[in-house]
Amino acid sequence: MGEIEAGGALKSRVRRRLTVGGIVQGVGFRPFVWRLAGRLALDGFVRNTSSGVVIEVEGDPGDLDSFEAAIRDEAPPLARIDSLERHVIELVGEYGGFVISESSGGTSIETLISPDIAVCPACLADIANPDRSGRRYRYAFTNCTDCGPRYTIVERIPYDRPFTTMKGFALCPECSGEYSDPADRRFHAQPNACPVCGPNLELCDAEGVLLKVDDEIAAACELLAGGKILAIKGIGGFHLAVDASNDEAVSKLRKRKGREEKPLAVMVRDLDAVRSLCEIGADEVAILSSPQAPIVLLRKRPDLPLAPSIAPGNDRLGLMLPYSPLHWLLLHEGPGALVMTSANLSEEPLVAENAEALERLAGIADAFLMHDRPIARRCDDSVVIIMAGSVRLIRRSRGYAPAPIKLSKSGPPVLGTGSEPKNALCLVKGGEAFMSQHIGDMKNYEAYRHFDEVAAHLQRIFSTDAELLVHDLHPAYMTTRWALEQKRPTLGVQHHHAHLASCLAEHRCDGPAIGLTLDGTGYGTDGTAWGGEVLIGNAAGAVRFASIEPMPLPGGDAAMRQVWRTALGWLHRTCVSPDGLDCFRQPLAAQVLELLDKGVGTSESSSCGRLFDAVASICGLRHEAHYEGQAAIELMQAAGGRLADAAYSFGFERRLGRWQMLVAPMLRDIAATVRSGSDAGEVSRRFHRTLVNMLSEIVRMARLETGLKTVAFSGGVFQNQLLVEALAHELESNGFTLLIHAQVPANDGGISLGQAAIGREFLRGKYIGVDS
Repeated sequence: MGEIEAGGALKSRVRRRLTVGGIVQGVGFRPFVWRLAGRLALDGFVRNTSSGVVIEVEGDPGDLDSFEAAIRDEAPPLARIDSLERHVIELVGEYGGFVISESSGGTSIETLISPDIAVCPACLADIANPDRSGRRYRYAFTNCTDCGPRYTIVERIPYDRPFTTMKGFALCPECSGEYSDPADRRFHAQPNACPVCGPNLELCDAEGVLLKVDDEIAAACELLAGGKILAIKGIGGFHLAVDASNDEAVSKLRKRKGREEKPLAVMVRDLDAVRSLCEIGADEVAILSSPQAPIVLLRKRPDLPLAPSIAPGNDRLGLMLPYSPLHWLLLHEGPGALVMTSANLSEEPLVAENAEALERLAGIADAFLMHDRPIARRCDDSVVIIMAGSVRLIRRSRGYAPAPIKLSKSGPPVLGTGSEPKNALCLVKGGEAFMSQHIGDMKNYEAYRHFDEVAAHLQRIFSTDAELLVHDLHPAYMTTRWALEQKRPTLGVQHHHAHLASCLAEHRCDGPAIGLTLDGTGYGTDGTAWGGEVLIGNAAGAVRFASIEPMPLPGGDAAMRQVWRTALGWLHRTCVSPDGLDCFRQPLAAQVLELLDKGVGTSESSSCGRLFDAVASICGLRHEAHYEGQAAIELMQAAGGRLADAAYSFGFERRLGRWQMLVAPMLRDIAATVRSGSDAGEVSRRFHRTLVNMLSEIVRMARLETGLKTVAFSGGVFQNQLLVEALAHELESNGFTLLIHAQVPANDGGISLGQAAIGREFLRGKYIGVDS
């Protein structure tokens, strides 16, 4: 401590070193600290390091206390402070003001990488108004410290320009001045650029030949207005875009891409356009306009003025707002609503680079709007829905990855490899979990290669090597094969146990809990396909308390697409007559029934997802699914948002040491009501009521046996809004505490978090697995 004369009075003076952890790089944190120190007349410096942001600050203790409080209370909107450590150090003795120092490296990587951030209002004003900033008027790569690409351009940390894909663009004098001025909002904005020194657009025809045009954006808008399919390179990869009001163009896109009926996402000009297309509440406005800017699933208006082929048979539409300057320019100078779907063929990873786009999108795109800023990490759009009063992630990717999920306790580094469909990785380090962006379905070499790249990158940017690789039990999953090829310790864990552990980890709950894990199928510890499970336990282990009674799946995986097969299998098992039921009249039905009679060509499953498929086919709603979950989605929507008062029959029986939820009585009732004239809407309303009653009852039975009152919902079935909200209301009314996914998807996109949590219990010597 020292003493100085200040205004005639003696003041004590101290120096503190503050280490700030969290999302504090690339979000304007250092200039914020610089301005704050200037406001309080403090001396010292701030710098980025591999361990976070380090601040040394000197002044009166009271002013230093105010400084620390303001760091927490007034931090930039995109910053997230997870830790602030203080140490008192020796005075320097030279008081030259407060400066921003050069970044320093290190061996311990503790700082967090910001996700990609939607373009901010100030930058939109720059590109829209020639009088505000002539240098960036209509410039498609405008950004500042409050917005722009982050994760998709980072190659390693610290997050400085030489370690990003902007390293090849030398700043011009004007941009360099902004970059170096702490008072400027573009101070150390690593992607900072202008038309003189930054990335530029180019427009090519279907063959990849450069088109000589005066204005690439205007020419692209003309192509879109003329019904052409345009491949557009964005923040994390390419989109395929068409005018959303042009049904012929949308149908052409579907045919070329091989996407028969799965809904397509739409990007619209502004919130007024959203309101003209869909019903929207305050929560949905907030998430649409958020820095994450995800696709939000909204209920369509009856008079929707868009191409009917965008989302056929679906009462929801996935909408998003322009999140990059390029998107904003296209939407404001061209058609006001554009289909924006990931640029890939079905089951392949998102296309990210120019040469790759010209090769892989040949025969799909009529033209290519590209730029020369490389994409370090391909990253799909995120998808959310407002359900049970909160934002729920359907797909966690751009805008969210790799922001960490706080865990209940610290531990060794573990990598969860995820599932085969909807794959995403999860690296846990210290007290945080880092979910990768959505990778997709692991069904081909391109997906496998992308997975391998993301696994390496995730460990590299957080400077850690996982001590354990955790994979699904399914021996044929590519994620399982990858883990076993890495020559590192591995652990195989049961799919639904990972679902339960994921939900508990997200809520920082160590359990135990009653886990309702309902999905399509997952490999069980007994070698059968599970999918309608009540597990009791936590990340260390679980007991299979109950399951849906097993039913046959004739043809195995074929039944997931030809859902009439599931209906036949389940009705055959329950001895229901084929009279009056369309599912028995499908092509090949006779052959399938013959196989069922002989007991060959089938597998057993307790799947809740397949139960939805069977009911959808029995009531004549859908016999073939053109995308995953289509039959279940349409069955939910047929209910019109309501449950019936009366339920179908169901029961419980103790078999093989656990309870089985008997659905055979329900199936017999449904077949009888269909024969008597019930339509799909009535069947759906009674079916959902039956599920709510059955699941509520089995949870009450679990409470009686265990005393537990905490219930975790996980699995893809819990994307069903009607079921989730009705079941949540029923259970909460009966005194249960509910844990419902919000930070990670309930579907297979979230199980890698659970795998990693289980892996930590294994390394602690506490893992006991699943007792089936």
